[in-house]
Amino acid sequence: MSGRFVDRINRAVTLIVSEPDAERSRWFVEEVHAHDSSLRAYLRGSFPTVRDVDDVVQESYVRVWKAKTAEPIRSARAFLFRVARHLALDWLRHDRVSPIDAVTDLSALPVVDNRTGVAEAASIAEETALLVTAIDALPPRCREIVILRKLRGLPQKEIAARLGLSEQTVQVQIARGVKKCEEFLRRRGVKR
Repeated sequence: MSGRFVDRINRAVTLIVSEPDAERSRWFVEEVHAHDSSLRAYLRGSFPTVRDVDDVVQESYVRVWKAKTAEPIRSARAFLFRVARHLALDWLRHDRVSPIDAVTDLSALPVVDNRTGVAEAASIAEETALLVTAIDALPPRCREIVILRKLRGLPQKEIAARLGLSEQTVQVQIARGVKKCEEFLRRRGVKR
């Protein structure tokens, strides 16, 4: 771990913490951040396909910090590792459902549509990006069901069997997901 990274964490904690929170800051440094290297080793060993362990660690810190403000934490190390484990599993599920493939040669990418005007192509690309953001903002289970049904075209019955849910639950989740996506797009002026 680089010294700059530790400095960034310490500066972030200092900016967040006011004088009355000095005790919580001390607690964070001594009880949470002290496990940084073992947490990273655990994540790399247990979740080797997680693309960015730093992101999981940072998000874990934020969630532990927020949880501490709400209620006391008996074992900071155990709680930190549990939060990190859940985050890593969520990110792996997300990557499995909507994988990101790295492209090394951008010139090899196909053009969206040669016949479309530049403005229309830009508009389509922007709307597509907003839709991806809307879907990504859904709760994990709802997002998974919407992707399987609306993007992959799987029948409700197959989704229900695959996820161990009732068809009714799948139907409700699809309706909720579509409604939330429509609201998301409407708020951004895409859908009327």
